Amino acid sequence: MDRFSSVDRRQFLKTAGAGAALAATTPGLLLGEETKPATDAKAPESLVKHLYDSMNEKQKKELCLPWDHTDSRGLLRTRVQNNWHITAPVINSDYFTSDQKHLIRKIFEGIVSEEWIERFDRQLKDDAGGFGNDQNIAIFGKPGEEKYELVMTGRHMTVRCDGDSAEHVAFGGPIFYGHAAKGFNEKPEHPNNVFWHQAVAANNVYKMLDGKQQDQALLKTAPFEEDVQFQGPDGKFLGIKVADLSSDQKEGVQNVLQTLIAPYRQSDRDEVVACLKKNGGLDECRLAFFKEGDIGDDKVWDIWRLEGPTFVWHYRGSPHVHCWVNVADSPDVATNTG
Repeated sequence: MDRFSSVDRRQFLKTAGAGAALAATTPGLLLGEETKPATDAKAPESLVKHLYDSMNEKQKKELCLPWDHTDSRGLLRTRVQNNWHITAPVINSDYFTSDQKHLIRKIFEGIVSEEWIERFDRQLKDDAGGFGNDQNIAIFGKPGEEKYELVMTGRHMTVRCDGDSAEHVAFGGPIFYGHAAKGFNEKPEHPNNVFWHQAVAANNVYKMLDGKQQDQALLKTAPFEEDVQFQGPDGKFLGIKVADLSSDQKEGVQNVLQTLIAPYRQSDRDEVVACLKKNGGLDECRLAFFKEGDIGDDKVWDIWRLEGPTFVWHYRGSPHVHCWVNVADSPDVATNTG
């Protein structure tokens, strides 16, 4: 159940752009010029309403659920997993009309960055035979009349289009992405993996650390990848605190953040910025690397984690890439990792 009914998320979106503009001068936030006021928040949401209106009664019964629908494992709308099907019908099937398939595709294109559409298509081709071949959707709430959110799931993907409804969270809730570009067990350099450059950016920061800092940042064993619940300001975070880094090292962490959020639409990036700002920025986060899963024993760490009071980005690059993401502006937001 939504635990923050008193907060108007539409106002949150309006202020997110302003927060992004202030980010460069706000201590501890460390954001660059890429983050700008959101301009694209409503386009994919309006398509969700068109999709909903086009559905017959059978489709609505099977794909459309109440906002607070639960099952034996909790609130279904907020679930995130690495490979799951939120409903049974596959997008590329006769269950959907050609117009509905087109709308679903346009919704997907609207919630990711235009520059990343080709790369997501490459990932989906490698992992699932192409867009829609292994993916499913569900719509929670009633578009146009109340809170609503479309959730799309499948192998190596959980993404959301939340209709300005899911309060206090970025991306409409926790998301997942991954890629197995050349089979289940990838080589150290992760050839053709569309997300490996994110790990390269993080490892570049590790190289900037002195010996004492590296000892603090590098641990033997990683936490469970799906462990992305928020710890709050009193949490016990792993690794080295960003606030303790030098200015050039902090700039490197800022580059990591920008690299992580770049695949998604601007309004979602702005929400990440606003959520971080409310909880002390990147200065309140820690960056950790893990010796386990070092493919090829090359000391280019395949598993790493950036975490703060209400921010978790867990990158597991062994044996292929899995990334679990959870960002909010309050630690009281519940997460369902299924």
